[in-house]
Amino acid sequence: MLFNHAAWVLAIAALIDYGIGDPKQWLHPVQVMGWGINVYTRFVLKRLAHPLSLKGAGVVLAIAIVLCSGAIGWGMVWAATVIHPVVGGAIESSLLASCFAGRSLRAAATDVLQPLQTGDLATARLRLRQYVGRDTEQLSESELLRAVLETVTENATDGVMAPLFWAIVGAMLPIGSVPLALAYKAVSTLDSTVGYKEAPYTDLGWCSARLEDGLTWIPCRLTVLTLAGLSGRPRYVWGLCRRDAPQDPSPNAGWSECAYAAILEVQVGGTNWYRGVAKRKPLLGDPLQPITAQQINQAMNLTRTSFLLWLGIAMVMMHGLPVLSAA
Repeated sequence: MLFNHAAWVLAIAALIDYGIGDPKQWLHPVQVMGWGINVYTRFVLKRLAHPLSLKGAGVVLAIAIVLCSGAIGWGMVWAATVIHPVVGGAIESSLLASCFAGRSLRAAATDVLQPLQTGDLATARLRLRQYVGRDTEQLSESELLRAVLETVTENATDGVMAPLFWAIVGAMLPIGSVPLALAYKAVSTLDSTVGYKEAPYTDLGWCSARLEDGLTWIPCRLTVLTLAGLSGRPRYVWGLCRRDAPQDPSPNAGWSECAYAAILEVQVGGTNWYRGVAKRKPLLGDPLQPITAQQINQAMNLTRTSFLLWLGIAMVMMHGLPVLSAA
């Protein structure tokens, strides 16, 4: 038996993300994950104060959310398949599509770029606030463009390529794509919810942040290598990443942002403001060109091309290898 089913599920999920994305009126798995994380976090922070206790509670949180997300996803697919294989395939593809943020990321960027193109900075600042944690009230046009590019290029890895990577890994195992993709999505949600160095999450979110760093490390490097190959200047892109990316405190975000910056010949990083407090990020890339809307669109096209390339390679592999659980 060949990986036909797994390949079709991946392909259909990619088409759903491309054509529909995440309809706002539908309950998204991340919303459920976020609700569970917030309930647990409020409960723990009211009762625990010692750093070791909070770290222990953080480990429990990370394990519980990740395992529950993967197990519930597997259970939903299994139950739907019992009803009918077509129903199972539909549920499996829909759940997997919810793990890919390609369309959502593009929609967010477009939402900010549209008023920028007409010079409406006030609307652009207001819209950008929905997608970033930094203060946006005083951002100039160039700073708005930098913020959009940084968001698009950082999330290209943890929002698009890494979920695809873990979905492909799952597809090559008896467990299937959905549990591993949802488990990674849970880790990413944990990191964005509690994975901060600042209080009150310093100790509670420590495990979540380290887990996200670890699970994103391989897909991030593979993404950089893919982008470097697509650029036609792989040695230049990789060399610039090796020069600048290690300066970023994140083991992954700097590499992802720097790869795009190298290809686009722009520079990202610099001073950002968070709740009135300045935070300086390392400069990544060389400022050979100013950041423009066209370059942001080019960055999103590079992400889509990388996604399709990985998907195509995975489907070829799945059609050529026997299922691991087959007799």
